Amino acid sequence: MLGKLLARPARSTYYDPGRRGYRIPGGGHASLIDLPPEYRGTSVQVCGLWPFASGSGAPLEGIPLGSHMLTGNVVGLDHFTAFERGLIPNPSMYVMSNPALGKSTLVGKIMMGLDYRGINNMILGDVKGEHVLRTRMMGGQVNRLGNGRGYVNLLDMSLAANAAERLAGSQRTEVELGAFEQCKASIIAAIMVARKDSPTEHEELALGTALQILFDKFNGVPLMRDLDQIIADAPAELRETVLDRGDEERYMDATDALRKSIRGLAYGNGPLGDMFSRHTTEQFDITRSCVYDLSALPDSQPQKQAAAMLACWSIGFGAVNVAQVLADAGLEPRRNYNIALDEFWRALRVGHGIVDRADSLTRLNRNEGVGQMMVSHTLKDFNAVADEADRAKAKGFVERCSMVVLGGLGASELKEVEEFRRLTRAEKERVISWSDAKKVTTNRRGNEAPFGRGKFLIKLGQAPGVPVTTKLTSIEDEISDTNTRWENLRKAGASTEEIEREIFGDEAA
Repeated sequence: MLGKLLARPARSTYYDPGRRGYRIPGGGHASLIDLPPEYRGTSVQVCGLWPFASGSGAPLEGIPLGSHMLTGNVVGLDHFTAFERGLIPNPSMYVMSNPALGKSTLVGKIMMGLDYRGINNMILGDVKGEHVLRTRMMGGQVNRLGNGRGYVNLLDMSLAANAAERLAGSQRTEVELGAFEQCKASIIAAIMVARKDSPTEHEELALGTALQILFDKFNGVPLMRDLDQIIADAPAELRETVLDRGDEERYMDATDALRKSIRGLAYGNGPLGDMFSRHTTEQFDITRSCVYDLSALPDSQPQKQAAAMLACWSIGFGAVNVAQVLADAGLEPRRNYNIALDEFWRALRVGHGIVDRADSLTRLNRNEGVGQMMVSHTLKDFNAVADEADRAKAKGFVERCSMVVLGGLGASELKEVEEFRRLTRAEKERVISWSDAKKVTTNRRGNEAPFGRGKFLIKLGQAPGVPVTTKLTSIEDEISDTNTRWENLRKAGASTEEIEREIFGDEAA
């Protein structure tokens, strides 16, 4: 009996199937196993089979950005397309990342894609000159400002005046009143930057009356010195506004502080220099992309930077309003605009009340076809805004952006992001890993680069984020390399004209 048991094959041979079936006659053993069928479904459907899964797909609904870090699929997305597809409630985007991780390259890639779609990009204040060459290569307009390279006349309403001549009725009135209020707001903003404090209500009333008198009497485009002369002449309407009661000394007491601020702008002897003292160097063109190059203003001149940025915002947003009215009247084709505010926090740090003034400058009467991009390093940039109430309002600009793009950031920065965007543990770990300065990789040119360069997490509302690795085409890579040359030459002290001549040759404008 014992011998028969030992001679019998092991029990598992008969009764325990292997991975390929029973290895006995008729046991169904298969030498080749077919792969099981795969099915794809939404998270709503799949959660019934595996309720612990969460994630997002790789949208391909807009400008190709790169590849999904988890699936390898191509990711195509931008704030205009996301809005058109109903993924976000408004076409707004906020990009934040530590320096040197490809933030500007991503922004430039999106702007090039939008330009291809016929959407005009408006970079209203490029403090580093990062988008100058890209805009020029796209056939856009480059306006320089600051330190003798270009000027902006805050009283210049030529664009609105030319548009008003083509309009009639309520539309004409709308353009004229809108331009007047925009002009007044930009002058008040410049005064606030110079003083680091807000003008009094009394001064704002006097300024409004003086502007009305100036535009009624002056033939042509006035300068700030002409506004100063109007106040010095003490016309009856202005004396009535300041309630001087026929007393010249009382009038001077009411207007002297305002005149001092205006004279600082008119003659270039104030803290903002002379960039508002002359006629506008180049008029704004609403038919193509543009960039305001502020790279001539170094970081050591924060007041000039802030004043220049606010002036650019006033011009740009005012031009968009005019263009929309002309389109409504059927006099111009409907144009879409993408307004980019890069490092916009710099304009908000100069004093109390400037955030409210910036909000008035950037308000659009017609938002149809207009998108916005806001760019900064981290939310901690807003800590430079001294007043706590202003700081909260400034962060509100970011919170209202429907699409948030996060590059490499530290854990402390993500805590502030979580105040308005929900982040999973995996998302936070991924974003933090991109900010590790000790990690390096090798780029396509064989040079070492930060590990997190070109990696971003795209958040649409409160949905799970889309992790994407940016991929550049050969043309985009060439432009990126050209921008690096631009930055190196600028740091070496070369002027904008010398840099363009070095890169483009003698035909450079």
